[in-house]
Amino acid sequence: MLSQLIVLFGFFSLVLVLIYWVNRAVTLFDRLIADGHSAGIFLEFTILSLPGVVAIVVPMSAFGAAVYVTNRMSNDSEITVVQAAGFSPWRMARAVLAFGVLIAVLMSVLTHVLVPASIAQLRNREAEISTSLTAKLLHEGTFLHPARGVTFYIRDISEDGALHDVFLSDRRSKTRATTYTAETAYILRDEDQTRLAMVSGMAQTLNLRNETLSTTNFTDLTYDISELIAGTGTPKRRARQVPTLELLTRTEAVAEEVNDSPGEILEEAHSRFQQPLLCLVAALIGYATLMTASYSRFGVTKQVVGAIFLLVFIKLVESGVSDPVRANPALWPLIYLPSLVGLGIAVFLLWRASKPFRPGRAAPPAAEAAA
Repeated sequence: MLSQLIVLFGFFSLVLVLIYWVNRAVTLFDRLIADGHSAGIFLEFTILSLPGVVAIVVPMSAFGAAVYVTNRMSNDSEITVVQAAGFSPWRMARAVLAFGVLIAVLMSVLTHVLVPASIAQLRNREAEISTSLTAKLLHEGTFLHPARGVTFYIRDISEDGALHDVFLSDRRSKTRATTYTAETAYILRDEDQTRLAMVSGMAQTLNLRNETLSTTNFTDLTYDISELIAGTGTPKRRARQVPTLELLTRTEAVAEEVNDSPGEILEEAHSRFQQPLLCLVAALIGYATLMTASYSRFGVTKQVVGAIFLLVFIKLVESGVSDPVRANPALWPLIYLPSLVGLGIAVFLLWRASKPFRPGRAAPPAAEAAA
């Protein structure tokens, strides 16, 4: 049973990860490729987003594997044979419990190590490419907006680095708007500044106060573009990328750094322990709910739907405890309430499944005759 659970978990995880990953990759493709970034940058970003996607689908895959395996064993009468051999629902639940613990360990690695590290690396790479001159300016045949109020266009870039038919509109000033056009331009760099040297062009300046236009033809003109590609330095950290130990031991300092409340920091820290527990709970609920079913020609459809509603109820409990914890950090134990509720539901369902007769059910006629 454990081997079947692991195989089905792998299958469901693969399918769900591909679905979520493709949807996210489409969004990244539109944003990165449209801004002039290479396919290598796109691939790197999609890989860095993978741990977060896996963390989303793991609980659903664990639940789906438990439901599918239990349903198949029930339809093939394997559960009936095993119970006839003396195995109770509690005994068979050991395999599901072992499966849930394995998935919880996997989820712990994701929440405590891989997801924070991937988010940190992703933000660093975003900061790096935001200062990329090639991505911001050197893109042929497209009107680019490297800064608010600035429009830049290049018709063609030759192999020697010359920019042909350059258009630059600077509307950042409240008193004037200047448009530069040049037949050729070159990028000049030194230690602190980056300049655009334009050759054989014209500058048109519109005075916005008196609405007058002046034009200047130039043989060569140098324009400082350092501000257009200037970065903001090291990106500010977010709570999701901070290590768990730091969240727990330096709560106040981290809250001030990321501009969150101490309650939000503690919620993030303890949620990293709570999510693996939810994987275990999801697997147990999926198994225990189907074990309560009696024989029916219609299968266990009602039990499957009931298990889904139980998971929805647990997620509602999870949402309900978020606001109190954020408002009062001392209430952080409430973060674990959804898991406790889920475990309580699973224990009750297993107790109910292990009873030989349901409450209120009449004794079979054969038993009455024997009496």
